[in-house]
Amino acid sequence: MGDLYALDFDGVLCDSCGESSLSAVKAAKVRWPSLFNGVDSSLEDWIVDQMHVVRPVVETGYENLLLVRLLLESRIPSIRKSSVAEGLTVEGILENWAKIKPIIMAEWNEDKDFLIDLFGKVRDEWMDNDLATWIGANRFYPGVPDALKFASSKLYIVTTKQSRFADALLKGIAGITIPAERIFGLGTGPKVKVLKQLQEMPEHQGLKLHFVEDRLATLKNVIKESELDGWNLYLGDWGYNTQKEREEAAGISRIRVLELSDFSNKLK
Repeated sequence: MGDLYALDFDGVLCDSCGESSLSAVKAAKVRWPSLFNGVDSSLEDWIVDQMHVVRPVVETGYENLLLVRLLLESRIPSIRKSSVAEGLTVEGILENWAKIKPIIMAEWNEDKDFLIDLFGKVRDEWMDNDLATWIGANRFYPGVPDALKFASSKLYIVTTKQSRFADALLKGIAGITIPAERIFGLGTGPKVKVLKQLQEMPEHQGLKLHFVEDRLATLKNVIKESELDGWNLYLGDWGYNTQKEREEAAGISRIRVLELSDFSNKLK
């Protein structure tokens, strides 16, 4: 009996926060050029710095653009177009993002698909113009490339990142090629749906199923689906989550809070 690991990408395999934050600032300048009039590099640096703190709330990449604009509004009251006062502090964003996001999307008259497309295009341009710098803004967590290379388990990537970016990073940093049919990226449906697909494949019958994720909300969605009771669930404590979330996860019997060294050993 072997093992199958479904692995989230950002926050489990790769620390992409530096790249996604810089890309989000670039994309925000394209989307809202007038808001960045007079914004100097030190304010941009501050935004990128704060993005590392609020990163745990991001489920899909386009949300980074919304966070960049919200942080900018918090520093320049004259451009403020959002009514959510709690969204103007890092603590407020961490506590209330699920409530804030739909309000600002409506108030700013933004379209999710448009922002996803824009974010992807900005990343593609950066990769086309300077692939080395784009790859260099990402890093794999210590020990992860080797763990992936020498894994005896069957590995799948299940991510809200666009597949082409995950593939480029696996090849560019880790030197690993994972077949395209084993990377379920943005557009392949919710993660619960992907996990159901994986467990139903004939070649996976009899395998022990493991899902490693850094978002507690995603793991809670899995627990709600009785069809997925056969999955072993892990929250990576090195990823984009908060102390509060890790403590909550520790109190949920289905979830094991995993350390990075344990994760690498499990894959090997």
